[in-house]
Amino acid sequence: MARRHQTIKDPAAELRLFRRRVTLLLVLMALAGAGLLARLSFLQVVQHDRYATASQDNSIRAEVIAPARGVITDRNGTLLAQNVSSFSLYLTPENVPDTAATLAALGRLIDLRQPDLERFASLRRIRPRFEALLLRRNLDDTEAARFAANRHRFPGVELRGDLSRHYPQGALTAHVVGYVGRVSEAELAQASAEQRATDSTGKSGIEKSYDALLQGRVGYQQTEVDAHGRRLRVLDRIRAQPGTPLRLDLDVDLQRAAQAALAGRPGAVVAMDPVSGHVLAMVSEPAFDPNLFVGGIGSEDYRGLLNNPERPLTDRALRGLYPPGSTIKPLMALAGLASGVATADHHVWCPGWYTLGNSAHRFRCWQRHGHGRVDMRRAISQSCDVYFYDLALKLGIDRMHEQLGRFGLGARTGIDLPGEQAGLLPSQAWKRSARKAPWYPGETLIAGIGQGYNTATPLQLAYATALIASRGRTPPPRLVPAPLGEPAAVPDRLSQVSAEQWQIIADAMHAVVAPGGTAFRALADAPYSAAGKTGTAQVFAMSQRADDRGRNVARHLLDHALFIAYAPLEAPRIALSVIVEHGGSGSGTAAPVARQVLDAWLARTGGS
Repeated sequence: MARRHQTIKDPAAELRLFRRRVTLLLVLMALAGAGLLARLSFLQVVQHDRYATASQDNSIRAEVIAPARGVITDRNGTLLAQNVSSFSLYLTPENVPDTAATLAALGRLIDLRQPDLERFASLRRIRPRFEALLLRRNLDDTEAARFAANRHRFPGVELRGDLSRHYPQGALTAHVVGYVGRVSEAELAQASAEQRATDSTGKSGIEKSYDALLQGRVGYQQTEVDAHGRRLRVLDRIRAQPGTPLRLDLDVDLQRAAQAALAGRPGAVVAMDPVSGHVLAMVSEPAFDPNLFVGGIGSEDYRGLLNNPERPLTDRALRGLYPPGSTIKPLMALAGLASGVATADHHVWCPGWYTLGNSAHRFRCWQRHGHGRVDMRRAISQSCDVYFYDLALKLGIDRMHEQLGRFGLGARTGIDLPGEQAGLLPSQAWKRSARKAPWYPGETLIAGIGQGYNTATPLQLAYATALIASRGRTPPPRLVPAPLGEPAAVPDRLSQVSAEQWQIIADAMHAVVAPGGTAFRALADAPYSAAGKTGTAQVFAMSQRADDRGRNVARHLLDHALFIAYAPLEAPRIALSVIVEHGGSGSGTAAPVARQVLDAWLARTGGS
């Protein structure tokens, strides 16, 4: 018979074991509860502000509303700069799981150029992660539709309707109106809220000068968004204020006429109203299409403009520095009259050359065989160099510097455009300072016919011509009239010139376009009276031989052709300057350009 095994139970021990286990469980539960309470207190009390803000940001988002940039028109209301609807692509980094992968995938749908990606990378480094950053502007309809169809694949990427700058006149007004471009990385630190909101700023021309007015004021709105960042509704909004529209006194039809008159030749035309000082036309050829710069110009296009030997990016009217040549002679004559060293009847004998004392060096007149006996009127109408060599020697370089400076030469005119050049009106002090050398009498003679160190911009020459036309009363040139621009003050620095002296110069300049004058052919049958002065600016040194100019000379060594004029003679309504680079002859090349511009303006305003 099998022996049965019996287990001896200890109820007391089992009870103690049970109690220990229950106690341990209670302690663990108490510790867990305490930890939970501590964590809850930390989140709800200590971190309350942080998580409350984060929670709100997940559902309510503050957005900037970009203002519409002010439009720019000419004096007749023709649009020179406007805003057009476009599509732009924005990416919000905190809503994008893998930015690199997203950019790669987007690049297979739309054209993401290297400048776009570099610009986005710059913004990403300095902007908050929750802010939507511009990735690409001006998507075409096909690209916009392609992205919209694939929108679900790109969380955090948004297609927005936007306004983009457009210049309907293209190259015709490129240098005057300028263009807007993206805010550069260097500009971002100082950028205004408006510039950040639109990611654009004026880079040149009127767009730059009046950028603050054109930008307007940004607006703001609070929107409710879902967990995917999609906008549900607008909770609050402060509307953006559009930029101030600007009306220039420029006349785009006259601008087009001046451009056509240059016929593709490198040069510049500046036309002004001698009464108001308003700029009517300001052409620099060749130019460029400013629309290329709006969304960020491609490197290939930019290299093409930079390497173009005709320098289309250079505003010749404002920044081109040229020897004024013989166009300076009416100013020299006024300087002689005002200084009392010359009279209208004073005569000089021109044998075709001029010498200083016993020097063998001959300073030549353009007329090889000389003009014979010339007075001031004939010296201007025939552009006799010898007469002005003699006058320059009597004036002296420092008095020339003082008197010609009264016409605005050697200083910026103060036009409301950025980047104006001052030119150079030499003096003894200037040469000692700049060249560390003394001034020589021969340099005075050369300066007297607008050569040597003398340089001026076409704008300065047009302003000096306007001062002659108005007898010293033309305000400094402006493109935007008052009251947006600062009120222009009429200079009184020419008050020492008498009415009789002004009339002497007016008669002499009229003789330039009359029979026997150097520009008679260009204005022979004009239905209005005019005054003018031809000029040529040497681009290489003339030898002592009298017959080598213009013969066997490469085109790039030909003289620049210049012409200044105003009309009608009795009550001037337009004053202008023309330069045609390497045009050769002021009378044969520049004066016909001026004639076309005068015809275009006076035919509309009544010049006969």
